[in-house]
Amino acid sequence: MSTDRLGDLAGAGVSIWLDDLSRERLRSGNLQSLITDKHVVGVTTNPTIFAGALSHGEAYDEQVRELAARGAALEDAVREITVSDVQQGCDVFRSTWEATGGVDGRVSLEVSPLLARDTDATVAEALDLWKAVDRPNLYVKIPATEAGLPAIARTLAEGVSVNVTLIFSVERYRAVMDAYLDGLEQAAANGHNLAGITSVASFFVSRVDTEIDKRLEKIGTEEALALRGKAGVANSRLAYAAYQEVFAGERWAALAAKGAKVQRPLWASTGVKNPDYSDTLYVTELVVADTVNTMPEKTMLAFADHGELVAGGDAVTGTGPAAREVFDAVAAAGVDLTDVFLVLEDEGVDKFEKSWAELLDSVKGQLDAAK
Repeated sequence: MSTDRLGDLAGAGVSIWLDDLSRERLRSGNLQSLITDKHVVGVTTNPTIFAGALSHGEAYDEQVRELAARGAALEDAVREITVSDVQQGCDVFRSTWEATGGVDGRVSLEVSPLLARDTDATVAEALDLWKAVDRPNLYVKIPATEAGLPAIARTLAEGVSVNVTLIFSVERYRAVMDAYLDGLEQAAANGHNLAGITSVASFFVSRVDTEIDKRLEKIGTEEALALRGKAGVANSRLAYAAYQEVFAGERWAALAAKGAKVQRPLWASTGVKNPDYSDTLYVTELVVADTVNTMPEKTMLAFADHGELVAGGDAVTGTGPAAREVFDAVAAAGVDLTDVFLVLEDEGVDKFEKSWAELLDSVKGQLDAAK
């Protein structure tokens, strides 16, 4: 067996992205070493990641002092700090972006989570971030809330590449893919080159197990308990089956003929929350070509150490019927799946709002200390 397990994973067609970015990673050369040694071809960020980065180390001190000296407003300071990190990240990945024809080498920057229920404000900020970062390998990250769906389409229509985040249910994922096709059709009507627009759809995995496992344990029957740890992977496999269906359709074929690229599924929230489960569960069980797995570094290193691929390197294709059986069994056990997905979306937005508040507080404290 190969000792380069992440290399084998990449060889199976999975794009390995790091779910983290900080100025310390950029300055120390850590990010570059992950690209060189661990086959990393992209980075995702979110408010929680930036809040953590700003609260540790001294890497931001110089910029904070400069911002304080010119009396920058708090939200403007946060914008400049995060944009600067993302610009540097994009520059590190520029050669990857070029080598993959714009498919990989991407860095994501999220619109403010405070705008998750406001379509017009989300579009305005997405376009502002695109202009501020001014790098062709940026992904503007927009949540897949009901208000986010039209914002995704309108942002794509302006030629801006989008990472759609906080997708939990297959039903909402289908709406995301529809928004992608809407956006590309409008982009073509607006005269944009479709070959230059790409997107990923970030389908969350571990949080699904966390919520459903909690409910299965409350039900407590033998049948319910036997289903723990199965819903997250099954949900993702059902999402992949939906992806295959949509991107084999006539509507997509018309866009592909104009140079459009598919919106790849991205497995997000792949760090295992339950210590009873394999620490590579959400990587090993979701290996399939033309997908992205964005991992915390801990998960990435775990796979590098002892991760395994199934025979043939495809753990997903053809698994839709078995995944449906899992979900039918979960529902039959008494889990209200509609409520599960509503709770997960609300919690996802709420968590990022709290992280955004922490980020603002952290920067405010540093600005005050620098005055």
